[in-house]
Formats: sequence, C-alpha cells, structure tokens
Amino acid sequence: MKLSEFILLDEMDKKNAVMNNAVVLAQRTYPDIIVFLFQLDCYYVEAYCNKADHSIEEYRILPDTNAIRHYLEAIPINGLLP
Repeated sequence: MKLSEFILLDEMDKKNAVMNNAVVLAQRTYPDIIVFLFQLDCYYVEAYCNKADHSIEEYRILPDTNAIRHYLEAIPINGLLP
C-alpha cells in the first residue's frame, strides 16, 4: 500500500492495514500509552494505544529511517560488533 493510500484511509481501515499488512518493529511505553512502531511497505507507522481501554488513539506516519532514529538509537549493538 502506498503512503498516499494509507493517509486517505479512515481510522478503521488504517487499523486493518496495520494489523494485517505491517510488521511490528518496536514499542515505547509511557504511563498512559504504548507506542508501537510498524513498517508498512516503504514507510513507518506509529500507533498510539491507550493502556486503559486498549484503543488506538492516533496513527503517525514516519516516512523514512531518519524519523525513527530514536528507536534505532535504543537498540544495543555492542554484542554485534567484532
């Protein structure tokens, strides 16, 4: 699915696209929400989920790896280096 197509979807169709076609890559946890990072084709989507009722409150589109830098910096790579 192209980015432009995803943007035009309503909330239910965005949820279906993410749940059926995306790959979950990471998550961040805050007191009231959990943010899941998904990859969908050539772009990334964050889903902001309410901890209390497990609803998705917002989707944010991240177009490239520069936008997910904070996720990448949290991955420990020391054990991967020779």
